[in-house]
Order: sequence, then C-alpha cells, then structure tokens
Amino acid sequence: MAEEVVDSPSGWVADHIKQYVDSNGEQGHDWQGVPTLLLTVVGRKSGVRRRTALIYGRDGDDYTLVASKGGAPKNPLWYDNLVANPDVELQVKDEVFEATARTANPEEKKRLWPSLAKIWPDYDNYQTKTDRDIPVVILTRK
Repeated sequence: MAEEVVDSPSGWVADHIKQYVDSNGEQGHDWQGVPTLLLTVVGRKSGVRRRTALIYGRDGDDYTLVASKGGAPKNPLWYDNLVANPDVELQVKDEVFEATARTANPEEKKRLWPSLAKIWPDYDNYQTKTDRDIPVVILTRK
C-alpha cells in the first residue's frame, strides 16, 4: 500500500495523525491518556486511501475499535469503508502493517465492550445517545 493517503478532514484529528506519523509513533500513540492507532481504509466509492486516528483495545493478538462517532445516528465513514473493503493498514506506535477487519458478532461485542468502555468510558454514553447498535471492530494482522 504505497499510494497517497488522505488524512481525516477534521482539523484536530489531522494534527494528531501528522504528529503520529512525523514522530514514527513516539508522539500521538498516547492521546488523553488512552492508546490510539492509525487506521487506513480504502474509500468504498472513491477508491482513495483514507487515514484516521482511533482509540483501540487489544484482544489477544487482535486490535479492537469502537465505531461510535460520538453516538451519532449513522456509522462513521471509516467503518462503512472497512465493511466494503476489510483489507486495511494499521500503524501502532512505530509499526505499520496490514490487517483484516471484521465486525464483532453479538457475543464477541458483549465480551469486548466492557474492556473498551474501560479505556474510554464515554462509549457507554454514546450508546445511550443513539438507537444504532454501535459496532465493535476486530482487526487481525495478516
């Protein structure tokens, strides 16, 4: 995956990504006391590689994400993109690697949610704000 990457259009997220990339993960991995990774997905309509910074958890060797979008009524675009194309790229600290993404099934979500909400307690608040069942994503290194 060598072609150009478009970073999040959100100013503070773009700044976070730049810091993460420029420091090779030394700065930006820890954000407000929580671990973050960089997720690069392929746009389902545009085919453009898009990158964002997200809070993550771990489940064994896998990485886990919450597609919360702050409790908005619709899923974040990055989630819709990885559902359409589950081949993604991650940067965790200084390590960049390919992974396969999938949505946790209901049993997996029930097991994973508490550990993710412990990392970022607002996830519980986000779920109460929306009628949408907020997805949990499992990322497995290729």
